[in-house]
Amino acid sequence: ELQLHVPRCRSFPDFPEPGVLFRDISPLLKDPVAFRALIDLLEDHVRASFPKIDFIVGECLDSRGFFIGTPLAQRLGIGFVPVRKKGKLPGATESISYSLEYGKARPGSSRGSPWGGQGGLNPMFLLPSTGTMRAACELLKRLKAEILECLVIIELKALKGSEKLDSIPFYSLLQYD
Repeated sequence: ELQLHVPRCRSFPDFPEPGVLFRDISPLLKDPVAFRALIDLLEDHVRASFPKIDFIVGECLDSRGFFIGTPLAQRLGIGFVPVRKKGKLPGATESISYSLEYGKARPGSSRGSPWGGQGGLNPMFLLPSTGTMRAACELLKRLKAEILECLVIIELKALKGSEKLDSIPFYSLLQYD
């Protein structure tokens, strides 16, 4: 079994601003064997944890949710719902403003109600930023979606993001202090 480890993730000090250590998954995305292993690990977790799931909801403000969420949704045979920056989706949208860990505010939006007014559907998250994740969870709650879990590749433990999710279950593959 291929494991995800440090050589698959690069660190960039002082990015995007001084004092931040950015964890880059580009080497993981570049390596088809490692990327397949990543999707395998996520698929195994989701199938074991959730017998019924309707959508993967992915944070696509900076495209990271597209990279992982769409192939995972395809493997699971379910739909993918993007959460995008305000103004990036046509038609009716819902939006919410939030702050990132670095203190900069960005609006987030989701295409109207992807659930067509139905209740009881179970979307799932694949989001890297706790500020983004928290805002997207609030947005989906407004749309009457049940959030099964927040699923991330990398958890930055020092940011204590999982503690800020108001008891929504949280799962991460890699953790850094």
